This record gives sequence, C-alpha cells and structure tokens, in this order.
Amino acid sequence: MSMFLDTAKIEVSAGKGGDGMVAFRREKYVPDGGPAGGDGGRGGDVILQVEEGLRTLMDFRYNRHFKATPGENGMSKGMHGRGAEDKIVLVPPGTTVRDAETGKLIGDLTENGSQLLVAKGGRGGRGNTRFATPKNPAPELAENGEPGQIRKIELELKVLADVGLVGFPSVGKSTLLSVISAAKPKIGAYHFTTLVPNLGMVHLKDGRSFVAADLPGLIEGASSGIGLGFEFLRHIERTRVILHVIDMSGMEGRDPFEDYQSINAELATYNLRLMERPQIIVANKMDMPDAEENLKEFKKKLAALKEDEFEEDIPVFAVSGVTRAGVENLLARASDLIDETPLFPLYEEEEVEDIAYFGFTPEEKQFEINRLPDASWEIVGSDIEKLFAMTNFQHDETVMRFARQLRSMGVDEALRSRGAKDGDIVHIANFEFEFVD
Repeated sequence: MSMFLDTAKIEVSAGKGGDGMVAFRREKYVPDGGPAGGDGGRGGDVILQVEEGLRTLMDFRYNRHFKATPGENGMSKGMHGRGAEDKIVLVPPGTTVRDAETGKLIGDLTENGSQLLVAKGGRGGRGNTRFATPKNPAPELAENGEPGQIRKIELELKVLADVGLVGFPSVGKSTLLSVISAAKPKIGAYHFTTLVPNLGMVHLKDGRSFVAADLPGLIEGASSGIGLGFEFLRHIERTRVILHVIDMSGMEGRDPFEDYQSINAELATYNLRLMERPQIIVANKMDMPDAEENLKEFKKKLAALKEDEFEEDIPVFAVSGVTRAGVENLLARASDLIDETPLFPLYEEEEVEDIAYFGFTPEEKQFEINRLPDASWEIVGSDIEKLFAMTNFQHDETVMRFARQLRSMGVDEALRSRGAKDGDIVHIANFEFEFVD
C-alpha cells in the first residue's frame, strides 16, 4: 500500500550571522593603520518552496529538522564574510503552514514555485571598522553574528483538485475515478479500500481537462473524528465542485436518500462553507437491479426538499462505473461547473502571521527578573538574550559596551528596585556576573 502523510510537524533553524572581526592594519608603509576588521556574512534563511511533482508530506516523516548554514565570519583587511545560501525545503502544492506554538497561519502554498520564508537568518556582526570614531580611532570592539530564528511549524496537506468524489464507503468512487482517468486506485469489495486520496487527470473529448480526487470514504460522525474523520474532510476544502456519489442499488442495505443527507450533514458540520460548493449527485451502479426504482424514489424525496418552485434542482446523473453509461455527460457537466465556479478562499477571514516584524513596541516588557532558589538573580527576555549572544566577551571594550547597553535598557535600576545588593550573582543565559551598585 502506498504511504501517505498529510500532516507533519518540523523544526526549522535559520543560520546564525557571521561574527565581526577585531583586526588592525599592520603594513610597513602605513604608520597609522587603524581598524581593519570586516563584518560577518548574513545567515541563511529557511524557505518553503512548492514543488509540483510532490504529492505527499512523506519526506518529513523521518527528516524533521531543517537547518540553514551560518554566515562566514568577517576577516582582516576589512574583508566581509560571505553570506550563506538559503535552505530551500520542497513541499507539495496545497500545503498549509502554521506556527506550532501559537497556531497562527503563516502561509498557504498552492502555486508551483511559490516560496514562503519561515525562519529568518541572523544578520552578520559588525567588525571593529564600524565602531571607529574620532574619540576612539582604534576600537577593540566587534559584534558576534545575530542568532538565526528557530521555530516549530506544522504542515498540513490539503489535496488540490478541481473535483472531489465524496460518499459512503463502497459506493464506487474508486471505480469511477479509474474509468474517467488514468489513475489506478485500489479497488476492493470491502469498506475503506481507499485510505489515502487518489488524484487523476480527466481529459474530455472536447479538449478540456481537470483534476479529480477520489477521497477516502466518509461515514456518519466523521466531523467529530469518527472513522477517517478529519483525514478525509480536510481534503474536500480545496475542491471547486463536489461529485456526491451514491450507491443507487442499495446493495449495502442503506437508503440512498439517507446516505445523501448524512454526507451533507457531515460536510456542513465540518465547515458550513462547503455547502456553497456546487454539487452534482452521481447515481452510481445503475446497472444493478432495483437501481431504477430507487432513483425514482430518490428524486421524489429530493424534490420535496425544495423550499419553493423557483429553487434550482440539484443535477442528478445516472451512471454506471462498470458499463461507463452516462459518464461522458457527467464529465461535461462537471467541467462546465468548474469553468463557472471561482476559487473558494480558505482563509479570507484569518489573519496571516507577519513573521518579518522587527520593530519595537514600547509597551512590551524587554526583560523579566526572577529570583532563583540560591538567592541569585536571573534576567530573561528575547532582547537581552539576543544582545548577550551578539556580544564578544573576549575583548574588554565589548564587555563594557554590553554593560552600558544593559544599563540603558533599565536592567540595573530594575535589579536595584527588586532588592539586589553589591556582590549578588546575576545570570543571563549561561553567563554570570556580580551586581555592582
């Protein structure tokens, strides 16, 4: 059986920026050399890119961590480090991307070749040439590269198809797909033969074509997770036309009209907007005994659902997947509906997360101070930790600059207000120092 994976959780790590360098010109005929340390290169981004040939998320089953390369460190003689190449991760069309921690939508990838930035690489650290001033013409001061963004994201594949075949198990969806396209889905005389969506390209005699998907059989309660549940329902969201396949022979002992109502109820419960999709009722297995009588009764009950005489009838096509009777007319009508029906936006009311925000909101707390059991202090916060990571503690000037930055952010005052005294130990990440009042 072919393996299919339509959800995956992965971790993406952008590349760290290269470190800036502390260096000085030492040339024989240059008496006042001055600083000559170059900047570090930019770290690589992690980018998702749609690859049309992919159909599943199977590649993410065992490979769940994608890491971009860091930027090159700055060099002497003012030479900057090389920026790293971006890490391109290929995904199939129809992939929805969400932040695993917040659940926010990051992007919806549908078009071949489209890209989505999911982790931003760190900028390169500045070399000591950037810090030269008239007061300090030879600074021993440089920055480490900015850490790359690390995040966990959830991928969800929703099959891209113009037409989706829905219905109870064993109503003949797989047989119908094998008849109208070159697809070879598994066909068996038992329920849930189809466990994964099957795609097929349908070509009409008039030159038109569309993609059809045989989706796993739906049962009552699927919108609550019963049976294949959401494993089926997520894939119907992208289809523009629904072919509602019904076993009109009643061989399974079910009533065709009750099947029709049950399936529609599950679609509406899962997402009410699915009922806006144009729907064609496919009365299948018309070559079987009692099918004609059942179809007449079905149409009577269907007509009784109309709220008034002006309401349009839902088209019903009598077909046989075995004899292929009525199939051409069905495909022509489906193709007409596709031409008439615009794409249905999936997330028009959901705000897409803006992951490229680098501004500062004054109301946000830049750091927090915690008291540890050993009576020492701990300072946490993304800004503080980023500042710490970009500080090169090998040079005294850089350490002094770090202390000034902490003071300007209000860390000293905050510690003092919390009761910190001379000699108290303060932790930032894996670094500790004494508080000096």
